[in-house]
Amino acid sequence: MEKRLLVAIFLSFLVLYAYQVLVVKPAADKAKRQAPAAAAAAAGAPASGAATGSPEAVTAGAGSAQAAAPASPDQPVVADASEHDIVIETQTVRAVFTNRGAKLVSWQLKKFLDLKKHPQELVPSYLQPGRIHPFDLQVDDAKATERLKYALYKVSGAASATVDATHAGQTIVFEFADGFGLRARKVFTFEPTGYIVRVTADVSVGGRAMNPTVLWGAGLGDQVPGAEGSRYILKPEAIILRGSKVQRIAATDLYKQPVQEGDFSAAGVDDQYFIAMALPRRTARVDFQRVVFTEPLPEGAKAAPKLADLVAFGIRQARSMDDMQFFFGPKDFDVLKAARSDLQLVRVINFGIFDFLAVPLLRALVWIHGYVGNYGWAIIILTFLINAVMFPLRHKSMVSMRKMQEIQPQVKAIQDRYKNLKATDPERQKMNSEMMSLYKEKGVNPASGCVPMLLTLPVLFAFYSLLSAAIELRGEPFIWWITDLSAHDPYYVTPILMGASQLWQQKMTPTGGDPAQQKMMMMMPLVFTFMFLWMPSGLTIYWFFSNLLAIGQQYITNRLVGPPSVPRPPAERKLKAKTA
Repeated sequence: MEKRLLVAIFLSFLVLYAYQVLVVKPAADKAKRQAPAAAAAAAGAPASGAATGSPEAVTAGAGSAQAAAPASPDQPVVADASEHDIVIETQTVRAVFTNRGAKLVSWQLKKFLDLKKHPQELVPSYLQPGRIHPFDLQVDDAKATERLKYALYKVSGAASATVDATHAGQTIVFEFADGFGLRARKVFTFEPTGYIVRVTADVSVGGRAMNPTVLWGAGLGDQVPGAEGSRYILKPEAIILRGSKVQRIAATDLYKQPVQEGDFSAAGVDDQYFIAMALPRRTARVDFQRVVFTEPLPEGAKAAPKLADLVAFGIRQARSMDDMQFFFGPKDFDVLKAARSDLQLVRVINFGIFDFLAVPLLRALVWIHGYVGNYGWAIIILTFLINAVMFPLRHKSMVSMRKMQEIQPQVKAIQDRYKNLKATDPERQKMNSEMMSLYKEKGVNPASGCVPMLLTLPVLFAFYSLLSAAIELRGEPFIWWITDLSAHDPYYVTPILMGASQLWQQKMTPTGGDPAQQKMMMMMPLVFTFMFLWMPSGLTIYWFFSNLLAIGQQYITNRLVGPPSVPRPPAERKLKAKTA
């Protein structure tokens, strides 16, 4: 039974590995931001007037169609004379808006750095100029939508090109009106800390109010298509939060149901460590669309991607777009909880089915890091504490496995006597009776070796999920060549050490029973080594150190219970008696 359990564990990790390889694509550092062109056509925007149920993907890149900006009508009533940027500085974010279209062109996180040690950019900068930007507006009138995209808005609330919101909240207002009766007003409110911006958008055409859709272009900007990176990094996907339930939709599946309507706590797009989401105040409609990146390759990309899928979305509240909140930031547990504790935003972090265990483990990991100052050592210390708590259960399991090993020849002798009988033969019941009598005589419980190990599995899987999703490990160094615990070991030293330790542990584990099963168990270290070659180094360190602790515990158990006493088969005993 113990071997079946180990096989089940092996298959579970094999499924996790297959999921990561087949579903998840690589990511890398931020590409250099290109200056947006004023005269380019929209690319990759979801339609708000009708369901975008077509399976056709919007293609972004050199192949994107371009069009000149629409011809100017009579002199605008409210507008600016020239294009310029407005920078808003908070303690956590540096946001850059352009008055052309009153849109966001840069959103940099000051406390999170890319691989070049620059503030992390969340607005993608590698797509073709003219793409949809965050806070572009779309209305049911196509001509009005195009006009709003390139209009030069008048800005109020900004005394200079840079607005200081590091100590007090600031509000920036963009307004535009032309001689044809098109009027638009966007209001953005920033707080000194956090990653939330409040947005109000009003549009009218000829005095008739239009309920606009606020767009977010393809994202997110922390991942570069075609760049080198871990294959275990989650690629951008649509995400919807309804209460405590999270729905995730891969970019390739968006054509099945691109439009979602209802009461959402949040809706947007996320990837491994960051998320862009709207927090509607009332019933809303969100339109998702797949965006396929083609060419040219962005800076940092090594090879052309086969299909690098991104996700764009637009959201429209029922009746009006007033004071909606948008969160653009990290999937950090404390940050999300502080942002809107009433919405359970922490659910967007994918800790798996054992999230109820992963969260306390994350708290413990961060607490230990506060003392040691290094997440690599924090992982090792927490792994030691977890194994210390599980020591009695593992010890009991190992003792039971030792007893099962000792009676294995007698078990096999009983099985051999009945091996020629069919499973439906009533005589087979005698075999079960003899087995149970043997177990009772020797004081062995077949399940006692499995149950303690099963109790430890949720903790192990929770810690595994935690280390896979925790943004705390992103960019964090350990020692020597391991400079990023969220990336794979560049020299594959730790995966090889992990595989060697697992082989050592496997040789120490009590064996017996089916020889084919034993061979398969001996193959597990090789398979695990291959699986961990591209896993985040933080996970590999955790697994390697867990193996070392298990080996140490096996030595302790062997010392406490003594060497195994395996009886010789009856034929061997008779032969020895005759020769004596």
